[in-house]
Amino acid sequence: MRKFAALPAVLCSVFCLAGCVSVFEGTSQEITVVTNPPGAHCSFLRKGDGKEMGSIAVTPGILSVRKSKHDLTITCDKEGYQQSTYLNHSGVSSVVAANVAVDLLLTAGISSIVDSANGADNHYDPVVNISLTPVLPMAQATAAPAPIVPAPVAGTAN
Repeated sequence: MRKFAALPAVLCSVFCLAGCVSVFEGTSQEITVVTNPPGAHCSFLRKGDGKEMGSIAVTPGILSVRKSKHDLTITCDKEGYQQSTYLNHSGVSSVVAANVAVDLLLTAGISSIVDSANGADNHYDPVVNISLTPVLPMAQATAAPAPIVPAPVAGTAN
């Protein structure tokens, strides 16, 4: 009978650990966007389903996004500058390796399934730096370069 005395504690820990990465890292993540120059507006779009994830009104700024297996496209705009885009790839969280070993021993794979289903096992770059390129004024962009006229050489006769 003593052999089974620890069984309730083991079963409790198994169910408590289901979704280990979910517990330790959560299902959302903050992403900081810094632009050069600051003061840009940036919007976040999830590539897999085209869902708008939110925006940052003025950079530098932080947005909390729900983790997913899909990459994020971050697009930043500022008047007088060209639009810039950054692709923030969804990668696997570093906690996943430890979780898989524990998961196989304790939950027979259940916590990995939970983490994968809710996106907790994914991770984005936490800090994104985006440089914006100034737009050239139209007069400069369309003007033809001035012709090069050779200077007269001194001491020559015509």
